[in-house]
Amino acid sequence: MNLLGFLTDGANWSGEDGIPSRILQHLYLTGVAMLIAALIAVPLALWLGHLGRGGFLAVNTSNVGRALPSLALLGIFSQVLPRGYDSVWPSVAALVALAVPPLVTNTYVGVREVDRDVVEAARGMGMSGGQVLRRVEFPLALPLVLAGVRTSTTNVVATATLAALFAQGGLGRYIVDGQATADRPKMFAGALLVALLAIAVDAAIAALALRSSPLQRSRRGPGRRADATWQAIRAEAEVRVGARSG
Repeated sequence: MNLLGFLTDGANWSGEDGIPSRILQHLYLTGVAMLIAALIAVPLALWLGHLGRGGFLAVNTSNVGRALPSLALLGIFSQVLPRGYDSVWPSVAALVALAVPPLVTNTYVGVREVDRDVVEAARGMGMSGGQVLRRVEFPLALPLVLAGVRTSTTNVVATATLAALFAQGGLGRYIVDGQATADRPKMFAGALLVALLAIAVDAAIAALALRSSPLQRSRRGPGRRADATWQAIRAEAEVRVGARSG
C-alpha cells in the first residue's frame, strides 16, 4: 500500500525529482550509450561479416562483455575521464562497453547466416560488393541485428540504474536515495519502474524486429519497388538452388 501511495502521489509526478523527469533522464543515458555503441559495433561487424573475417573475435566478444564488471567500469571511468563525478560521460562510457559485445556478435552472425544463394543471386543481377552488403546482407541480417540491439538495450536500461551511485540522474536515484533515507516505498518504486521500462523497451524492439525482414514483406505480396527487387532476388536464388539440385 505504501508503494502504491508513492506511485499515485501527485507530488512524485512533477519537478526535477518527478517520475517523468527521472524516466527521461534514464532514457537519455540509455539512448546516448546505445547510439554510440551502435555506431562503433554495427559498421565494424557488418564489414567483418561481409568479408568473412574476424569470426573468432566477433563471436567471442559476448563472453568478454559478460565478464565486464559494470560497477567497476563506472568507478574507473569516473576517475580517468574529465570532470569525473560532475559529468555524465563516465556512466555513458561504461554503458557503451556493456552494449557493444552483443551488437558485434549478433550483427556478425546475422550477416554470415544470410543464405549464400541469395547473395550470389544478387551478385548475378550485377550488384557490387557494397550494394550486396547494403541491399541484401544487412536487410536480411536485420532481425538478428535487432535481437542484439534488444539484448544490449535491456542490459543498458538495467545497468543505467547504477549511474545514480555516481551522482547521475535516472530512476536509480529513487533506489539510492530511498536506501539512504530508509524510504522503502521510494526504493521499491524505483526498482519497479526500472523493470517496467526495460520490459517496455524490450517489447518495442521485439515488435520492430518482427517486421524487419524484406523477404517476409515480399512474401505478403507486391508492394514498393524494394519489395519487387526482393522478389526478383528470391526468384533468382530459387533458380540457382533448383539448378544445383538438378
